[in-house]
Amino acid sequence: RLVHGESDGLPGVVADRYDRFAVLKLYSAGLTPHRADVVEALRAEAEGLAGIYGRDEIPRDDDDEEGGAPAGRVLWGAEPPERIAIGEHGMTVLVDVRRGQKTGHFLDQRENRRMVRGLAAGRPEALNLFSYTGGFSVAAALGGARHVVSVDVDADAIALARENFRANGLDAADHAFAVEDVFEILARYKREGRRFDLVVCDPPAFAKSQKAVDAAIAGYASLNRAALAVVAPGGLLVTASCSARGSVEQFTDAVKEAAFKARVDLQLVAETRQPPDHPVALQFREGRYLKCLVLRRVS
Repeated sequence: RLVHGESDGLPGVVADRYDRFAVLKLYSAGLTPHRADVVEALRAEAEGLAGIYGRDEIPRDDDDEEGGAPAGRVLWGAEPPERIAIGEHGMTVLVDVRRGQKTGHFLDQRENRRMVRGLAAGRPEALNLFSYTGGFSVAAALGGARHVVSVDVDADAIALARENFRANGLDAADHAFAVEDVFEILARYKREGRRFDLVVCDPPAFAKSQKAVDAAIAGYASLNRAALAVVAPGGLLVTASCSARGSVEQFTDAVKEAAFKARVDLQLVAETRQPPDHPVALQFREGRYLKCLVLRRVS
């Protein structure tokens, strides 16, 4: 990450680099008059760029009003290719910076993906919920998980997940990909008695505003209770929250509530946060948004 919003002194500005391309996102209409200045600063500070691509969260006048999704556009230099291949701790990741979520890839989870690769050794069955383009799935497979199930409601993301398996020399046919609602598939797996040795649960942010925090905490409790029902005894649950407005204590309490209602005993194996290129300004506590717990199901 080149620019991390408030923590880098630029509220509402995010810029990520993928190989020779930077992707810029502006989160406020008030920033649009300053877009050109930000682009020039990126050109000056980031060496070797071939292009800068804009993926604003705010619609422009020429955007599709019916679709409501802000259109991406070249801000400087060359247009990025359909897929940008990047290296992440020895893993190849194909990124769609034009249409993918956020800037195309969730760079803040890269250290946790490396961690999952290590945790997957010797685990026959792994499940990746809200898998997006399969980052955690590929990491688990490379780490030794023999069969990985990737679940996401976005068909395009699942298609790219298959490509990411192939890009890493993995046969996608050895694994499973489901375009399905996570809660529905978890309910079905519970009925079928299916269990996994490793479950990764990395949902989108549940709390978009401070008013939504209480509902979000209840949502995390419900989701993790459903996930715990398919974790095999001795298996691991890697569960994350990217809701900036909920604290790590609130998230941990939600998971603890889930374990109590599921009648499951858990051990905390590890607790991680975001990587150093997503810094935290001490006066902006919401910057400590990423929370990840690794839990072992004891019983």
